[in-house]
Amino acid sequence: MLKFMPILLAILYGLAIYHFSAIRTRKELDAKSTRLADPALKAITDRFATALDVPQVPVHVYEIGPVNGLAAPDGRIFITRGFYEKYRAGLVSAEEMASVIAHELGHVALGHSRRRMIDFSGQNALRTAMAMVLSRFIPGVGVLIANFFTTLLAARLSRSDEYEADAYAAALLVKSGIGTAPQKALFGKLEALTEANAGAMPAWFLSHPKTVDRIRAIEKLEEKWAV
Repeated sequence: MLKFMPILLAILYGLAIYHFSAIRTRKELDAKSTRLADPALKAITDRFATALDVPQVPVHVYEIGPVNGLAAPDGRIFITRGFYEKYRAGLVSAEEMASVIAHELGHVALGHSRRRMIDFSGQNALRTAMAMVLSRFIPGVGVLIANFFTTLLAARLSRSDEYEADAYAAALLVKSGIGTAPQKALFGKLEALTEANAGAMPAWFLSHPKTVDRIRAIEKLEEKWAV
């Protein structure tokens, strides 16, 4: 029984992390967000609602500076204040901002946002279990190996989710009569939009595939749809 104790402890740790992370995330978003009330963006989200056959597509503004979009585990869609200000300054069009909203809707519709919270907890549990086991055999290095492999796993899962959400967004934009041009145009702007992050890795790129690969994937979808 004792040999399985590290695994059992890691599982309990993962469950605890999931529970407290979900609560903390919800409280953070509740405290630092407001409902988006922008006429031009609402006109587009109303087109999304019609295409999806739902009453409305509510969007919230998350009051933080980095340029990003977010799909919360509870299904709410957010754009950051930093991103919204880029739009207000004319650096991003309403259609380009709408492509971000469509992308985050994809994460919700495909179950990514809730699964990511579970994955995050599971990865922490896996990292803990691997570190505890490996450290018995290779002290000092076991933790590094555990971190390396769980980071690779997280990156692979995240890239897959991003491609799927891009495809969902592309289909929704086409169905809404907007097309994929704004979506691809925004990809080309993201690096410049996030340059103000003082040399840090831009928030958008932390878990996303390369821009050129994302655009190529959308173009392949367009070729398929044109047949």
